[in-house]
Amino acid sequence: MSLLEDPGISALTRFLDANMLRSELVMSNMANIDTPGYRTRDIDFHLELERAGGLEYASFAPAVHQVRGLMERPDGNNVSLERESLLLADTQMRFNLGVQLLRDRFKGILSAIHEGTTS
Repeated sequence: MSLLEDPGISALTRFLDANMLRSELVMSNMANIDTPGYRTRDIDFHLELERAGGLEYASFAPAVHQVRGLMERPDGNNVSLERESLLLADTQMRFNLGVQLLRDRFKGILSAIHEGTTS
Protein backbone atom coordinates (compact mmCIF):
# COMPACT_ATOMS: atom_id res chain seq x y z
CA MET A 1 0.00 0.00 0.00
CA SER A 2 1.38 3.41 -0.92
CA LEU A 3 1.07 6.51 1.23
CA LEU A 4 -1.57 7.87 -1.12
CA GLU A 5 -3.70 4.78 -0.50
CA ASP A 6 -3.52 5.18 3.28
CA PRO A 7 -7.14 5.68 4.44
CA GLY A 8 -6.17 8.21 7.11
CA ILE A 9 -4.18 10.35 4.71
CA SER A 10 -6.91 10.10 2.06
CA ALA A 11 -9.57 11.18 4.56
CA LEU A 12 -7.48 14.13 5.72
CA THR A 13 -6.81 15.13 2.12
CA ARG A 14 -10.54 15.16 1.37
CA PHE A 15 -11.15 17.13 4.57
CA LEU A 16 -8.61 19.74 3.44
CA ASP A 17 -10.14 19.82 -0.06
CA ALA A 18 -13.59 20.55 1.37
CA ASN A 19 -12.16 23.30 3.58
CA MET A 20 -10.30 24.87 0.66
CA LEU A 21 -13.42 24.97 -1.50
CA ARG A 22 -15.50 26.42 1.30
CA SER A 23 -12.84 29.04 1.95
CA GLU A 24 -12.82 29.98 -1.74
CA LEU A 25 -16.62 30.29 -1.75
CA VAL A 26 -16.64 32.44 1.39
CA MET A 27 -13.97 34.75 -0.04
CA SER A 28 -15.90 34.97 -3.31
CA ASN A 29 -19.04 35.88 -1.39
CA MET A 30 -17.15 38.57 0.50
CA ALA A 31 -15.64 39.94 -2.71
CA ASN A 32 -19.12 40.25 -4.20
CA ILE A 33 -20.73 42.00 -1.24
CA ASP A 34 -21.41 45.09 -3.39
CA THR A 35 -22.45 43.23 -6.56
CA PRO A 36 -26.16 43.83 -7.23
CA GLY A 37 -28.13 40.58 -7.45
CA TYR A 38 -25.28 38.40 -6.18
CA ARG A 39 -26.48 35.37 -4.19
CA THR A 40 -24.42 33.81 -1.40
CA ARG A 41 -22.99 30.39 -2.33
CA ASP A 42 -21.83 27.57 -0.07
CA ILE A 43 -21.52 23.80 0.21
CA ASP A 44 -23.15 21.50 2.76
CA PHE A 45 -19.87 20.92 4.58
CA HIS A 46 -21.02 18.06 6.81
CA LEU A 47 -22.73 16.25 3.92
CA GLU A 48 -19.57 16.53 1.81
CA LEU A 49 -17.45 15.12 4.64
CA GLU A 50 -19.84 12.18 5.00
CA ARG A 51 -19.79 11.60 1.25
CA ALA A 52 -16.01 11.89 1.12
CA GLY A 53 -15.69 9.29 3.86
CA GLY A 54 -17.58 6.67 1.86
CA LEU A 55 -16.03 4.08 -0.41
CA GLU A 56 -17.84 5.50 -3.44
CA TYR A 57 -15.81 8.70 -3.21
CA ALA A 58 -13.96 8.89 -6.52
CA SER A 59 -13.29 12.57 -7.06
CA PHE A 60 -13.92 15.80 -5.22
CA ALA A 61 -16.99 17.38 -6.81
CA PRO A 62 -19.21 18.86 -4.09
CA ALA A 63 -22.51 20.49 -4.89
CA VAL A 64 -22.32 24.27 -4.59
CA HIS A 65 -25.69 25.83 -3.83
CA GLN A 66 -27.18 29.22 -3.15
CA VAL A 67 -27.82 29.90 0.53
CA ARG A 68 -31.47 30.55 1.22
CA GLY A 69 -33.03 32.46 4.10
CA LEU A 70 -30.54 35.31 4.27
CA MET A 71 -31.65 38.93 4.43
CA GLU A 72 -31.71 40.47 0.99
CA ARG A 73 -30.85 44.09 0.38
CA PRO A 74 -32.86 46.23 -2.06
CA ASP A 75 -30.26 45.55 -4.80
CA GLY A 76 -30.95 41.79 -4.56
CA ASN A 77 -27.62 40.93 -2.89
CA ASN A 78 -27.88 38.68 0.19
CA VAL A 79 -24.24 38.49 1.34
CA SER A 80 -23.85 38.95 5.09
CA LEU A 81 -20.36 40.09 6.06
CA GLU A 82 -20.89 38.81 9.61
CA ARG A 83 -21.90 35.32 8.41
CA GLU A 84 -19.03 35.11 5.94
CA SER A 85 -16.46 36.34 8.48
CA LEU A 86 -17.54 33.67 10.97
CA LEU A 87 -17.48 30.96 8.29
CA LEU A 88 -14.03 32.05 7.14
CA ALA A 89 -12.65 31.91 10.68
CA ASP A 90 -14.25 28.49 11.26
CA THR A 91 -12.96 27.16 7.95
CA GLN A 92 -9.43 28.42 8.64
CA MET A 93 -9.47 26.80 12.07
CA ARG A 94 -10.64 23.47 10.59
CA PHE A 95 -8.02 23.67 7.83
CA ASN A 96 -5.24 24.30 10.35
CA LEU A 97 -6.45 21.33 12.39
CA GLY A 98 -6.43 19.13 9.27
CA VAL A 99 -2.89 20.22 8.39
CA GLN A 100 -1.71 19.48 11.93
CA LEU A 101 -3.33 16.02 11.85
CA LEU A 102 -1.75 15.30 8.47
CA ARG A 103 1.63 16.48 9.76
CA ASP A 104 1.29 14.17 12.78
CA ARG A 105 0.38 11.28 10.48
CA PHE A 106 3.52 11.84 8.40
CA LYS A 107 5.66 12.15 11.55
CA GLY A 108 4.34 8.76 12.63
CA ILE A 109 5.21 7.25 9.26
CA LEU A 110 8.70 8.79 9.35
CA SER A 111 9.20 7.48 12.87
CA ALA A 112 8.24 3.97 11.74
CA ILE A 113 10.64 4.22 8.79
CA HIS A 114 13.51 5.38 11.01
CA GLU A 115 12.85 2.62 13.54
CA GLY A 116 12.90 0.07 10.71
CA THR A 117 16.26 1.28 9.39
CA THR A 118 18.03 1.31 12.77
CA SER A 119 17.18 -2.28 13.64
